[in-house]
Amino acid sequence: MSNTAVLGASAIAWIVRGVAAVAAMLLIYLIGAGILKKFKVAPDEEVDPEAVVPVNIGYRCIVCGAEAVMIAAQGGDQEPDAPRHCREDMVQVD
Repeated sequence: MSNTAVLGASAIAWIVRGVAAVAAMLLIYLIGAGILKKFKVAPDEEVDPEAVVPVNIGYRCIVCGAEAVMIAAQGGDQEPDAPRHCREDMVQVD
């Protein structure tokens, strides 16, 4: 065998390895970019300042007894949802 044939085969092998490495890098990049794209979450709508009405509702945590007073809430026909504390909904205090 001549040296030229061995060097030619070796060069072709390096080119194939290089192309495979570039293809693998591109594939890893595309998969990573696709995963990161799924984390993009649109922000909540901004609350209309004119829709916020004054309220005076007291709440107590049923686990630890902490109390909170809600002084403003989104206007509407229904009462606002109770806040959470100690991973539980607080109960309304009269």
